[in-house]
Amino acid sequence: MLIARSSSEAHLYMDLHACECGSFDFDRQHRLELRGDDLVAVYEGACRQCGRTRHFEFRMTEEIPPPAPAFGGPEPSRIIDPGEYVAVAYRVSRAASLELLNRPESEHHKYRAAMAYALAAFEEVLKFVPPDQDAIPADAFTSEAGRTRYRNGPGKFRRTLIEMDIDSTRQVLADIDKTIPPRD
Repeated sequence: MLIARSSSEAHLYMDLHACECGSFDFDRQHRLELRGDDLVAVYEGACRQCGRTRHFEFRMTEEIPPPAPAFGGPEPSRIIDPGEYVAVAYRVSRAASLELLNRPESEHHKYRAAMAYALAAFEEVLKFVPPDQDAIPADAFTSEAGRTRYRNGPGKFRRTLIEMDIDSTRQVLADIDKTIPPRD
């Protein structure tokens, strides 16, 4: 059974795994079940494109999950690999950055949630770097998409580059925070 550290991680996992028809979109219904000592999150729903029933079950870890948009505690994910996380982080941060470049400063706050999500994904990537190493080892890439991303640029998974992505995303968030008008 899939092991998730938070509902955010479970949702991202489902977002990364398409239906047989290729669609990622389905109407998710959620319930929690207690199975022995395990809390299991069950997601079901019909694919919006083909109507097939999609079904996912996640055993939730015992740790209290961090607040969203974080995906989990200090340990790396067991269901999403670093290549998948970095792809999500880049996709979300690039889309939000384009909006920030093309919108007046007074609208920048609208993209804060997207940048915070990208930051959380970048922070997940760093968790895969072992404490005594400088880069993520090749065996941490367990998905086909992750392995392909690693093969195409293993140097991109060095600690220093991941930390640079984290720092630059934090700076964008700080800049956005400066544009948010004070509340009365």
